[in-house]
Amino acid sequence: MKVLIVGGVAGGAGTAARLRRNDEQAQIILFEKGEYISFANCGLPYYIGDVITQKQALQLQTPESFRARFNVDVRVFCEVTAVDTAKKQVTVQNHRTGESYTETYDKLVLSPGAKPIRPPMKGMETNQIFTLRNIPDTYAIKEYINAYHPKTCAVIGAGFIGLEMAENLAELGITVSVVEAAPHVMAPIDMDTAHEVHNYIRSKGVRLYLNKKCTEFTPDTVLLEDGTAVAADFVILSIGVAPETAFLRDSGIALGERGQILVNDYLETSVPDVYALGDAVAVKHVVSGAQVVIPLASPANKQGRIVGDNLCGGKVAYQGSQGTSIMKFFEMTVAATGEKEESLQRQQIPYHKSFTYSPSHAGYYPNGRMMSVKLLFNDTGKILGAQIVGGEGVDKRIDDLANAIRFGLTVYDLQAMELAYAPPFSSAKDPVNMAGYVAENILVGKMRPFYLEQLDTIPADAIRLDVRTPGEYARGAMDGFINIPLDSLRERLGELDLQKPIYITCQIGLRGYLAQRILAQHGAANTWNLVGGYRMYAAQVADLRDTAAGFVDCTHCGMPK
Repeated sequence: MKVLIVGGVAGGAGTAARLRRNDEQAQIILFEKGEYISFANCGLPYYIGDVITQKQALQLQTPESFRARFNVDVRVFCEVTAVDTAKKQVTVQNHRTGESYTETYDKLVLSPGAKPIRPPMKGMETNQIFTLRNIPDTYAIKEYINAYHPKTCAVIGAGFIGLEMAENLAELGITVSVVEAAPHVMAPIDMDTAHEVHNYIRSKGVRLYLNKKCTEFTPDTVLLEDGTAVAADFVILSIGVAPETAFLRDSGIALGERGQILVNDYLETSVPDVYALGDAVAVKHVVSGAQVVIPLASPANKQGRIVGDNLCGGKVAYQGSQGTSIMKFFEMTVAATGEKEESLQRQQIPYHKSFTYSPSHAGYYPNGRMMSVKLLFNDTGKILGAQIVGGEGVDKRIDDLANAIRFGLTVYDLQAMELAYAPPFSSAKDPVNMAGYVAENILVGKMRPFYLEQLDTIPADAIRLDVRTPGEYARGAMDGFINIPLDSLRERLGELDLQKPIYITCQIGLRGYLAQRILAQHGAANTWNLVGGYRMYAAQVADLRDTAAGFVDCTHCGMPK
């Protein structure tokens, strides 16, 4: 069996290795248009930021080591430019020699990946504009920084790569501005989750421009559509990627409207004997069932193993992706899995949501950090998505929730999970358990929630009740909310008209729930508890204030006026 594999990074190299383990006799040819195969593209920002200091650490395998270990004919600098599925052959351009030739196949595997989107904009030739996708991109950025010692950088796009680059450049002492056309950073999370992230980004000295589009470049600035000039000695363009599938347009292989390769559950394309995987394919979303492109390394590696089995007669189905992702930004960790609220709304999928704040470990053990957990679930309690913002321990909890989504668990299953506990690592009621308890309270009606976006809809005759301590209340409160501390509520029930609707807040939602239970059992039939409490409200107020204020840059010194 002669197998050609197009693309030599995660998916392609993984397929070749699995195929060789299955079939020692197969002839395997791996084409990679660049110089490097099987490199750690998720680690590239950290080489630029001097966290990873050795170049060779980025290469998991070299062409020579891969060839020696797996007996694969690795052809770097060889780009497949066309596929003829009728003749079962590909056209290859050797960029070293300039030679063009054809190669036949019995089976063809497509793992071409995706390329950074680089739309033409005025003045692009006047500034140093970089994208980050591969090792040569990394070296180019690092060499520019070392040679010219730039003072300012504009990162266009606030996804994972953009924010990771912002962190690493800031650690080098460069003044960084992040420009994002969307209302919030990081596409996998929702706006209510993002408020805390935005505030933290600004606290680290990184300037943040939201709802702003870049329209033009000058030698030392990026100009936004509202006329703002953002100081930038160089630019990192990180506005997304597009499937690199132009070479397939005349192949007869079915593509989606964005150029993504369409595959079935077994990662077979519309043409027999042709498989596809990785960042260039559309796969089924585990939660919604929609066809989506999820350009992440973990799914690509899993798909490579499956294709390597199916090439040898297996019938292994890929179960779909859910977009589980995580990012470190200084001391903050942001993670998400499954669907987000914005996506559920677009798809008209009914859902409920909860927010819980929990410490990363036992409260009495020192140096714990609070994490916010947003949980999305349906009427039966099935978990649809989750987002977590915090510090240590976020990775552990998002993995628990990702598995819950993957295997169709409910919020009741979260309560039953027996998770590792010792004071340095967790609480007896883990944050995952707590998310399950709160979600159940919502579903059974013990806790009737209302949300920040509903503040303006509170009836005029309703009682607005803040049950925090007087000290907390004095440090900041929402307009119109009277203060009766939770511990005094039973004695002061006479101050409230229990026949009126009562909208309650506390700091994070827990005391508000306790107040709700007290009021309900004393005759109040219409109580509502603010999910996320005053903490979430204050985060939103600070974020919206600072977003509106923006920055006015002095283009020469790069410092805000």
